[in-house]
Amino acid sequence: MPTATICLLGGTGFVGRHLAARLAQRDYNVKILTRARARHYDLVVLPTITLVEADVHDAATLAREFAGCAAVVNLVGILNERGHRGRGFRQVHVELPRKVIEACRAAGVPRLLHMSALNAARNAPSHYLRTKAEAAELVLAAKDLQVTVFEPSVIFGPGDRFLNRFARFLRLAPGVFPLPCPNAKLAPVSAGDVAEAMLRSLDERACFGQRYSLCGPRVYTLRELLRYLRRLTGHKRVILGLPRPLSWLQALVMEWLPGKPFSLDNYHSLQVAGVCTDNGFAALGMHPVAVEAVLPTYLGRFTAQAELDKYRRMRGLVP
Repeated sequence: MPTATICLLGGTGFVGRHLAARLAQRDYNVKILTRARARHYDLVVLPTITLVEADVHDAATLAREFAGCAAVVNLVGILNERGHRGRGFRQVHVELPRKVIEACRAAGVPRLLHMSALNAARNAPSHYLRTKAEAAELVLAAKDLQVTVFEPSVIFGPGDRFLNRFARFLRLAPGVFPLPCPNAKLAPVSAGDVAEAMLRSLDERACFGQRYSLCGPRVYTLRELLRYLRRLTGHKRVILGLPRPLSWLQALVMEWLPGKPFSLDNYHSLQVAGVCTDNGFAALGMHPVAVEAVLPTYLGRFTAQAELDKYRRMRGLVP
């Protein structure tokens, strides 16, 4: 029988789905707060998952929905904002965690897991990293709660917004792909490993008050990752690494395009190496999987999805 209820904020997102599935498999009751319940009915096939339509930015709603929960996991985050002044980052990365902390206190929830970002710091060059750092400080300062903060490098897996996006750029590039920040260093970590780290820490007292940097087993430059994607997908494009001034200019232009595929804030974030000095997986007894072990299963040229996309393009069903 399920023994506890865990409330997820951001549970319908990329990492959230991995964590929700693992919690359900361990017989936890999982309550997921979402803005649009009807869009995520696929999650309720797991019998211990409940979707609740709620405004997570409303403090009273949070306190009400947290009541009776053993733990809250805050996975809400954005890579870009709609405006260009950092307000969106503050609302999501700072103001929301502050409300979550107060709602946990009001509802008597003892345990809080919080998703931050690798190398977030108050003096970081991007709004993303600065606001993530401020939120982590807020959470860790809540000494009356049992808190744990996770700081992953760039996360990959089916449906990710990083390698999938670059794979799409490669496919659409007309022969030459201009790559910004080609020497940026990253240690990609799988969504499954991040979710497992959170699950392992949930009831572990040694994790209370800790922050864990999470990195994959290998460091790559962005250029190396794109070359691997090119080989994996079969998109024969020339990858042209842009120097810093042109990378900045590309970001300036692309942040005004629909969907903001690359922004100045993304550019500034890439100036900080996304690598671990102390990988938290070791403390959790885990060995993270490599990009090469996972990426071919969903981005390789001969996957079922790749064959379906090829058929749809041949039929003119997609651009």
